[in-house]
Amino acid sequence: MLSMLAYYVEWHMRRDLAPMLFDDHDKAAGDSSRESIVAPAQRSPAAERKALTKRTENDEPVHSFQSLLRDLGTSVKNRIQFKGVSSAEFERITTPTPVQRRALDLSEVSLAQ
Repeated sequence: MLSMLAYYVEWHMRRDLAPMLFDDHDKAAGDSSRESIVAPAQRSPAAERKALTKRTENDEPVHSFQSLLRDLGTSVKNRIQFKGVSSAEFERITTPTPVQRRALDLSEVSLAQ
């Protein structure tokens, strides 16, 4: 059950983040170039361009799913407490990098506290 849930979450993430990944984000264009339904799947021109240039349509670097997860993994929530004052503490989330911000926007995720 847990493995199936993990696969489902990954599937949704890959679908939402496809414009940033090497994954094909315009499958309809690839499907339209197939000669028949039983012919091998074709990549869309946009996916071919991403693979060739290693850049997205927004001229950002393209990521693998694993490299994007590593990048997103550097975002943290810090608890800050002033020395000697036990009641004065707060939490702060690190400011997202442009790549992290784009991934959060595509996933419709907010880092609001």
